[in-house]
Amino acid sequence: MEFKISSLETIDAVAQEFVREAMQEDTVFAFRGAMGAGKTTFIKALCAALGVDDVVTSPTFAIVNEYRSETTGELIYHFDFYRIKKLDEAYDMGCEDYFYSGAVCLIEWPELVEDLLPGNTVWVDIKEEADGSRSVVIED
Repeated sequence: MEFKISSLETIDAVAQEFVREAMQEDTVFAFRGAMGAGKTTFIKALCAALGVDDVVTSPTFAIVNEYRSETTGELIYHFDFYRIKKLDEAYDMGCEDYFYSGAVCLIEWPELVEDLLPGNTVWVDIKEEADGSRSVVIED
């Protein structure tokens, strides 16, 4: 499945489409992409589409931010593992408890904790195209 973000003006509509089409059953989403590809920006749009009214920021230093959907009351966890140096750091913070909680988990830099992710993790690749648009591709 592929989604195309042609500009920042279309990101909210694409996020709503992603929620409708890709986030029905699965809860753990692993976002891969180069630095600056738009992972955090897309996750902010996803949180808004899921009903989060809070300001969504990158959890680069905190590792995880917790949000609650104002429409469903469900918890949403946003992870950024960019600063993780060893897998033990992720174990120590109890990330497996989050991943297996049933709450939506949106993960940046998942490659660094891949061994801890559930088998049904949805892998999402975000790539900047030559024209400045972004492709968001769910791995089959």
